[in-house]
Amino acid sequence: MELWTELFSDWVGILSFGVIAFVIVIAIFFIKFFLGHIDDPGQE
Repeated sequence: MELWTELFSDWVGILSFGVIAFVIVIAIFFIKFFLGHIDDPGQE
């Protein structure tokens, strides 16, 4: 648990967590988006 307190104790840790969370959310979005559109190449 010391890792979590160190991560959220300063701005660098908070921004790092924010960037990691943002990248994970964008990756999930693109995976769902591309897998949803892979079946119908004619639709834009």
